[in-house]
Amino acid sequence: MNGWRGHILRVNLTRGTAKKEPLDPKLARAYIGGRGLGTKLLADEIDPKVDPLAPGNKLIFATGPLTGTGASTGGRYMVVTKSPLTGAIACSNSGGYFGPEVKYCGHDFIILEGRAKEPVYLWLDNDRVEIRPAGTLWGKSTHEAEDQLKAETHPEAKVSAIGPAGEKLAFTACILNDKHRAAGRSGVGAVMGSKQVKAIVAKGSQSVTVARPRDFMAASLAVVNKLKASPVTNEGLPKYGTPILVNVINAHGFLPTRNFQQGQFEGAEQVSGETIADTILIKNKGCFSCTIACARVTEVKTGKYKGAGEGPEYESGWALGISTGVSNLEAITKANYLCNELGMDTIEAGVAVATAMELYERGYIPAGDVARPLRFGDAETLVWLIEEMGHRRGFGELAAQGGYRIAERYGHPELFMGSKKQAFPAYDGRGAQGMALGYATSNRGACHLRGYTISVEVFGIPKKMDPFAIEGKAEVSKLFQDVASFVDSCGICLFTTFGIGAEDIVPMLDAATGQGYTLEECLKIGERVWNMERLFNLKAGLSGKDDTLPPRILHEGIPEGPAKGMVGRLGEMLPEYYRLRGWDTAGVPTKAKLKELALA
Repeated sequence: MNGWRGHILRVNLTRGTAKKEPLDPKLARAYIGGRGLGTKLLADEIDPKVDPLAPGNKLIFATGPLTGTGASTGGRYMVVTKSPLTGAIACSNSGGYFGPEVKYCGHDFIILEGRAKEPVYLWLDNDRVEIRPAGTLWGKSTHEAEDQLKAETHPEAKVSAIGPAGEKLAFTACILNDKHRAAGRSGVGAVMGSKQVKAIVAKGSQSVTVARPRDFMAASLAVVNKLKASPVTNEGLPKYGTPILVNVINAHGFLPTRNFQQGQFEGAEQVSGETIADTILIKNKGCFSCTIACARVTEVKTGKYKGAGEGPEYESGWALGISTGVSNLEAITKANYLCNELGMDTIEAGVAVATAMELYERGYIPAGDVARPLRFGDAETLVWLIEEMGHRRGFGELAAQGGYRIAERYGHPELFMGSKKQAFPAYDGRGAQGMALGYATSNRGACHLRGYTISVEVFGIPKKMDPFAIEGKAEVSKLFQDVASFVDSCGICLFTTFGIGAEDIVPMLDAATGQGYTLEECLKIGERVWNMERLFNLKAGLSGKDDTLPPRILHEGIPEGPAKGMVGRLGEMLPEYYRLRGWDTAGVPTKAKLKELALA
């Protein structure tokens, strides 16, 4: 096979066995890879009602046919499982260099099943696979673990690992590769911890072949040229990274502040991409085969928050800072470093802190339940609580399970800002109606990357739409969701879509695989993947009633700024969205739609 390596590595942790299986070319053709084929494999192999932390759940590392090729940003891989945070499908995306290395070892997918009797790690040395003891690694940070694993295996090996949060089954836990790149959302790190797998280490020397090399090079070059012509991918992201959005979204009036109580932050400039560039930035950095290089290599050189690493990115800086009312950039950066080292999703962790702060300030969390006051704007408390959460100590034992569990525990679930028990990211859906619809309908819970309508609502890519209006938002949300499903299945970064469209990706995919893909077919595959995820969730026990938003978003207007008075008009958009999806009024795909998508 071209593009694909043609193999699945299946690791039965209960038995301590690893075997290589052929990849079904028909399934690969129909679901591409990455998110699409990874979800198909999971849906075929587990009961959607399984306890996410039980041995019966599976954890799938899924690359795409463009992963490990010369395609711009061809370094992405997905982690697919059932989420302990939401009870829904989980599919977390990461970059860096780990995904390509898995393919260089000869594998498209790694399926972890069962549970090891003691902590282990996997060592992939080309075709050779070993399940090794990880007792001396258990309890170590992701950074310490990676350093030790490279010393034990190969200095150029690529590592994907969990930290203490994952070991302790925190629902906020993520999986870190290359120390700083995260498969972040939905608690996938807890699933890895439940299987007693500390890490997967890969070092390969095999190549990924493409079907038509000249066509592939031409298509890839055309993409690079378009990315260079885009002011977002060639100027804004390389220079300021994703935090360039802080001032932009603040100016629009829907930068969620203090757990979505306000839409603008008075300290925005202090934590902006421009300030990061002027103060703590060392250099920008790219993932494998990346021509954008949006990552931030940073260092806090002095003081109590001294440290070095990567970030904060926009979402991380928002969740740990603006959402908690903290404007101390050094403290936010320290909290970001801690999340990476302890293995926690920065969004879920930051929103958990913000949720706890509001509950505390309203008197719902008794002072005796926590070792120190939880007040918005307290930088020291932010850093302290993040560390407590990563080790699940004291109040951090509960907080590590995310904002929904904190709010539920204290009798006020309405104060959790999220959907399907997963925290909102850094856009208030009251001021960006497309995001409100996207949060409510996202199959993995609240997510900006499942349908990033900020492209049209703020940037005007590919066209400008009024963020406050609801007209046309159902249509554009569906389109963006289908395109994102397609892109995630290919193995490239969604950020490329700031400069290119699906019509630019298809020629690369077709030249790599030689499968004769068309744009129409690829969009249909994206729609197939979206509906397959929906079916999984329905079988898991979710329903259309879960396509909703908190009362604050639906009924309380943003109190000030350009979006003053705006609420999320979900009820007006959702019926149209269901109709465009080919679902019934309860949000269930019709038999006709399933037949059309070859899912019946």
